[in-house]
Amino acid sequence: MEDNKWIQIKVSSKTENLDSITAVMSMISNGLQIEDYSDLEERILDGVYGDLIDESVLNADKTVVSVSAYVSADKPVTDHVAFIKERLNQLGVDATIDLISLCEEDWADSWKQYYKPIKIGEKLVVVPMWEKYNAENGEVIVKMDPGMAFGTGTHETTRLCATLLEKYVDSSSIMLDVGCGSGILAICASKLGAKECYAYDIDPVAVKVARENVKDNDVTNIECGVSDLLKGVKEGKYDVITANIVADIIIRLLPDIGKFMHEKTALVISGIIDERCEDVYKSINENGFKIVDEIHENGWCAISLLKK
Repeated sequence: MEDNKWIQIKVSSKTENLDSITAVMSMISNGLQIEDYSDLEERILDGVYGDLIDESVLNADKTVVSVSAYVSADKPVTDHVAFIKERLNQLGVDATIDLISLCEEDWADSWKQYYKPIKIGEKLVVVPMWEKYNAENGEVIVKMDPGMAFGTGTHETTRLCATLLEKYVDSSSIMLDVGCGSGILAICASKLGAKECYAYDIDPVAVKVARENVKDNDVTNIECGVSDLLKGVKEGKYDVITANIVADIIIRLLPDIGKFMHEKTALVISGIIDERCEDVYKSINENGFKIVDEIHENGWCAISLLKK
């Protein structure tokens, strides 16, 4: 790896969380480094190489595992970190996340140079707070500061969801976003003309960031709150619902989301890697939904559903 090009994102947690952490980290990188010394003593007893193992490894905490991904610095590293943090929170995994620079560059601010205005869908343009952008005819500007919440428009799942939102949002729409992260999808819906928007996340930090982004975009029809999936969500029927989460959480969501939908409600789900599509298709069918639209990008999938 060349200097000034890569950052190590290291996630550490209890040994029993290894599978969950690996699943989340695999969504941002195909090449992972796993540090798991839980069976080291057993392996030493079975072999003859104990004297060759570094003492620091022998003395490592056997109850803790770490999974590292090496990501390119040409995209904001905070987007990766917020994505990991949100997904682990949704899975109930307590973990620490460390960033290790493979050079001496100060990453606290330097990542901002790679976060530029990005067009998603036909109309929407996501612009970082610190950038100036002159909108062209018909463009809808969404200002974003990622803070510590996922959703800046650079990730495929956000772009896919926003693209589908353009198809379903109109001036009469009441919109719900479950797992809102930075609030980007609710803000997009509001900017596209939605009447009311409700954005919820299990992470209070994400909700705080979402509220700040709502304020910075000068929209007044978005209500943000804390919820555990649908527990805590305002009761009623919504016209458009988005859930940009992960496959396992979407599968948990589908049996209960119907009570928030009427017969014409568009449910947009994403955060699904292509390898998990079959599992999601099965749950869609079992819970009485039909697929209306489906789009893929770089191994990710977004699907819009209606009740059968």
